[in-house]
Amino acid sequence: MDNNKRGRFITFEGVEGGGKSSNIPLVKNLLSDAGIDVVVTREPGGTPLAEEIRQLILAKRDEHVDDCAELLLVFAARAQHFNRLILPALEAGKWVLCDRFTDATYAYQGAGRGLAMQTIALLENLVQGELRPDLTLLFDLDVATGMARARGRGDLDRFELQELAFFERIRALYLERLKTESYYRLIDASKTPIEVGQQVSTAIQKFMGAHQ
Repeated sequence: MDNNKRGRFITFEGVEGGGKSSNIPLVKNLLSDAGIDVVVTREPGGTPLAEEIRQLILAKRDEHVDDCAELLLVFAARAQHFNRLILPALEAGKWVLCDRFTDATYAYQGAGRGLAMQTIALLENLVQGELRPDLTLLFDLDVATGMARARGRGDLDRFELQELAFFERIRALYLERLKTESYYRLIDASKTPIEVGQQVSTAIQKFMGAHQ
């Protein structure tokens, strides 16, 4: 893919309750106002088949879900999503905004579940080849605050019901990747919604200035 012609891939990551999903419309509007064709999507999900797999992954059930089975379901959904929606959109010159992507797998299935990072990396390369996000906004706040916000939204899914230690491991992994992955930008999600939005706007405007 010609890097100069393809669209840009922006992902939104972080622990529960950080406000990433509520800030995606803000980013969409900023880009649209600049004349950029934008596609908004999410993971797991994004296509009809991938959304069906999402329901399998998130549903509360009596049967224990094997960690490896969970990982493979996540990448099954991602393969469909990536090849049927994300990659065609990027190749058409559109900018793609995705609520979570493979960084979430390193965080949730890697750090959270304890699966080998090398295994996740193998699946990442199988599904995505060399393509990685151009920009990842990491919405960070302490886990207890984030989970209190998540509970305030209503019914929790299978992941949101995990113990706080699970999310502490996830947050630690995200902050580790912040130090090592150049495409990460930190958003302090402990601030007010207006202040968070201002941070997001600044990050996106800087990114647009460097990539247009």
